[in-house]
Amino acid sequence: MISFECDYNNGACQEVLDNLIRWNNARPTPYGFDEFSESAKQKIRKAVGMPDAQIFFLTGGTQTNATTIDSMLYQYEGVISVDSGHINVHEAGAVEFTEHKIITLPGENGKMSAKTLEKYLEDFIADGNRDHAVHPGLVYITFPTELGTLYTAKELDNIYQVCRRFDIPLYIDGARLGYGLTSSECDMTLPYLARHCDVFYIGGTKIGALCGEAVVFTNRQAHKHFFSIQKQHGAVIAKGALIGLQFDALFSPASNQDSSTILYFKLARHANEMAMHMKEMFQQKNYTFYLDSPTNQQFIILPNEKVDELSKYIEFTHWGKADLRHTICRFVTSWATTEEELETLASLL
Repeated sequence: MISFECDYNNGACQEVLDNLIRWNNARPTPYGFDEFSESAKQKIRKAVGMPDAQIFFLTGGTQTNATTIDSMLYQYEGVISVDSGHINVHEAGAVEFTEHKIITLPGENGKMSAKTLEKYLEDFIADGNRDHAVHPGLVYITFPTELGTLYTAKELDNIYQVCRRFDIPLYIDGARLGYGLTSSECDMTLPYLARHCDVFYIGGTKIGALCGEAVVFTNRQAHKHFFSIQKQHGAVIAKGALIGLQFDALFSPASNQDSSTILYFKLARHANEMAMHMKEMFQQKNYTFYLDSPTNQQFIILPNEKVDELSKYIEFTHWGKADLRHTICRFVTSWATTEEELETLASLL
């Protein structure tokens, strides 16, 4: 069975495994206060272009979102997200479990509009009964979005300017950050993204790591007791070097003079190349796309009979009904996708 179900059902890339094995007997300091984690942080700071960025390592995306969002909100505050945002639809109420409301706004193709955000905040401030309501304390977006679409540099700047005007931090969920930044349609760099938000995370679980996410605080400082908040959420692992070693490998460039050769982005570019090849395959067969995604997630509308046929040989996600006779299906490539796997899919189309 070939899987295009998701981008996190692989193990780890060879370089990450090699680094873990190489230092397996090193006996580092626990809880992430080790030389390997510090080396990884320095490499990330260099890639981000912010030598003073604060970085914390956690194990998974839902844990990262719940912990980070909880650390940034007062008890009476909520987080603003588009209705299709990952924290709203695919995290089993993890944010609400921390007793913070998710305030949803309508999105377009998975994206938040700066104008919609601005109007909501203006209306909230103008409401004489606002102190009886949940206060907006944080804005959350994903890059790429839940639907594989991308914000342009201008769109991100517009959102961040609204956040600055209302003194609300902007948090970017980067579970698939590498796939977004290496898309041929992306017009921003990692340093640009870092300058246009207050905190974001770099997803490792979906791009070459066994597990692990790196939370990066940029234009605002982390809560002074962030580590203790992590601990309270069960988000501190004793063997912290496990994640540090992985990011140390992922953010190592093949050449000290060329940051474009950073392993993390090489893996992401491969997945996008495979996705564009897959996209061409479906286009050649005249299948309809649910939307146009320039990243490693492709959403195709298939006849139900074809869904049943393909499901015998290929794993993919049934995203939802298009109509009574058609299903929206998600096919996802990853850093580990091979040409042979795509050829098998092509033969079944």
